[in-house]
Amino acid sequence: MRRLILQTSLSIDGYVAALDGSHPWNDGGGGDEAVKRWILDSVSAAGAHVMGRVTYEEMASVWPTSTSDYVRPMNEIPKVVFSKTLQHADWPETHIARGELAQEIDRLKRESGNDLIAYGGATFDQALSRLGLVDEYRLMIQPAALGAGLPLFKDLAAPLQLELVESATYAGGLAIHVYRPRSTSADGRSVIRDEPTREPVSPAPSTIQR
Repeated sequence: MRRLILQTSLSIDGYVAALDGSHPWNDGGGGDEAVKRWILDSVSAAGAHVMGRVTYEEMASVWPTSTSDYVRPMNEIPKVVFSKTLQHADWPETHIARGELAQEIDRLKRESGNDLIAYGGATFDQALSRLGLVDEYRLMIQPAALGAGLPLFKDLAAPLQLELVESATYAGGLAIHVYRPRSTSADGRSVIRDEPTREPVSPAPSTIQR
């Protein structure tokens, strides 16, 4: 069964965007080649890119004509956009999911292939977490504080207990933290959700995490 990985950039005070939806920070990864390798590994390993309507429209306006190193995986790997209002999707390899979020994600997880990677935006990210659908969080923590903005987590039914499983920092100030949710065993002990053995990969760049 495939996992759902949520990866996003956020400020050190926990916001994925400013109140106007912008991302007022410089990418702390800069020109670091190690960051670039992690980014490309992550994007290329996706079985499908999953996102909300606003993020889809932003990405679809950029990637089909981009010349960056991430063009091939972003354009060729299937995309799933969750929307009840989007009438058509012109970005190749895109499917519109109109059903209930939990049911659609469960269906996608049961399909064969590599893990699903969700990119947001904020409302979509919050809903995935609130419903307990996320199997791994890959957070690119930017060296910036916003003071106010759109939070990654909102209206959780209970505190979300996470286990830090990977961590890396870079000269530009960027920190990559990978977390997995804990669950409770029959005897009340906290355990990490099972996951397949894999090579470490990185979150995708902040320019595609909206």
